Amino acid sequence: MIRVFVIAGEASGDKLGAALMAGLKDLADVEFSGIGGPLMQQQGLESLFPMDELSVMGIAEVLPKYRHLMRRINQTARAVLQAQPDILITIDSPDFCLRVARRVKAVSDIRTVHYVAPTVWAWRAGRAKKMAKVIDHVLALFPFEPPYMQAAGMECDFVGHPVVAERIATPEEAADFRVVHGLGEAPVLLILPGSRRGEVARLAPVFGDALHRILKDRPDIRPVIPTTGNVTDLVRDAVAGWPVAPLVLDPRGMDPDAYKQHKAAAFVAADAALAASGTVSLELAACDTPMVIAYDMNWISRQIIGRMLKVDTVTLVNLVSETRVVPEFIGKACQPVPIAEAVLKVLKDPGTQRAAMRLTMVRLGKDSEAPGRRAARAVLKGLPGVTSEI
Repeated sequence: MIRVFVIAGEASGDKLGAALMAGLKDLADVEFSGIGGPLMQQQGLESLFPMDELSVMGIAEVLPKYRHLMRRINQTARAVLQAQPDILITIDSPDFCLRVARRVKAVSDIRTVHYVAPTVWAWRAGRAKKMAKVIDHVLALFPFEPPYMQAAGMECDFVGHPVVAERIATPEEAADFRVVHGLGEAPVLLILPGSRRGEVARLAPVFGDALHRILKDRPDIRPVIPTTGNVTDLVRDAVAGWPVAPLVLDPRGMDPDAYKQHKAAAFVAADAALAASGTVSLELAACDTPMVIAYDMNWISRQIIGRMLKVDTVTLVNLVSETRVVPEFIGKACQPVPIAEAVLKVLKDPGTQRAAMRLTMVRLGKDSEAPGRRAARAVLKGLPGVTSEI
């Protein structure tokens, strides 16, 4: 019996954790303890406390809960030491997870694995060396990440990105989406201004101005905005003055799985997308939907991150494919005129991105063993006494 203590602190980590747990159960006799959400609990985890307590972001959100979070960190470290697992797996959420790992490593030799490498290739390279003091092994989502982790003194395996395991809507479902919403054969432009309120507040006005300019050349465009429940009302307010009322997809009141399928159909039905920077570029690439990426932040963050950034593109499709075919407008470049021009070019010639998007999916593990199972193999190979056949 292999005893695994696993920690996830947010929904994305819960998803990664559940797939990893399923892979471990397929390959070995495993007993789990730790912290996780509903998906990990479905795999047999009894969470030490509700994972939602850890799902906070930003200084303004963390400060009021600082003492409580520190108590949870100490409680979790004590639980790990009491359980004496064969391995401690922490998933993303580095502010919480690495503090737990530090306390565990200070008084034990429990093997530690962290799932999701820090983006040291983009900025703050020093994080890898700090992490190496408490983490033995890293599971990376991107194929270019292992050398950075290994250089800092950690083992690292590329295990594939979860986007390749997501179900893609069929052409029939995309056609049904068009029929249900009366879109006909009109070109559909997805507009994705982010899932956080601050992102929507900054980007929606810029995207709206860009849309106004796009419509002058392409008045037949039908804009569609999938939202998350926390920003739906903000999005509706932000688009009230747009030249064409977009179709806003509202998840509230819908079954989560049904909304996920509805959103997936929109991604496949779209002719192009204008999106905030982030993993959404990989979701679009998986659906073969060409895109323009734009993002801005507050002035102070722009100055700090701009000076620390080590890459000439932040779009994941560009990075993974080692191309620069996806236009991006970041920081002070996030302006309506060039964004609109780029969208019009993509609508006119969408094929220029498709080879890079397909290469990205292959490099992230499409048509290979599922990422969760690959991650499980990587975890097990680091344990003494585990057979090489795993």
